[in-house]
Amino acid sequence: MSDSTIQYYNKNANTYFESTVGLDLSTLYGPFLKHLSPGAHILDAGCGSGRDSLFFKNQGFQVTAFDASEEMVKLSSQLLGQEVLLMTFEDLDLPDQYDGIWACASLLHVPRLKLPMLIAQLANNLRAGGVFYMSFKYGSDEFWRDGRYFNCLEEDSLQGIIGQIPALRIDRLSTSVDVRQGRESEQWLNAYLLKA
Repeated sequence: MSDSTIQYYNKNANTYFESTVGLDLSTLYGPFLKHLSPGAHILDAGCGSGRDSLFFKNQGFQVTAFDASEEMVKLSSQLLGQEVLLMTFEDLDLPDQYDGIWACASLLHVPRLKLPMLIAQLANNLRAGGVFYMSFKYGSDEFWRDGRYFNCLEEDSLQGIIGQIPALRIDRLSTSVDVRQGRESEQWLNAYLLKA
């Protein structure tokens, strides 16, 4: 993730927190949680406001969360009542630790060329049979907005990336509409992957 992307979230942490912490993503949780036993350990990778971590924690799951933005880490730690780790995707090295990895709207900030290697590296932290959720803005573009890099994917491009990672297979792909007010025209690609 670029320094300018991280700085965007540091500078706009309060606004971003307020605009995302209350969003209802319940329709996305079901296909992920069906692969997890009660009390399973979930890693929220690039947790942002901590909204999803809080949901999982309230469902009785053990949650570890991290984010690359120092200011987002402060806010999400307060929300969760537990320490959120300050780190990047590349920093993670806890092999076979997690039953599920949740990466909601976070891997879209990773440059496309680096994505296969980074997803494979993250998958190393999953236990065998673990589930890995990720989401991207729907499309084929790569672009910069407000100092942030975005990598949009469609089904074919994501399948091509996952095809390079033998440890993972796609369980389910779906599209959803952005739930933020005024963003209903934007679509998201949701991917649920399983580790062999």
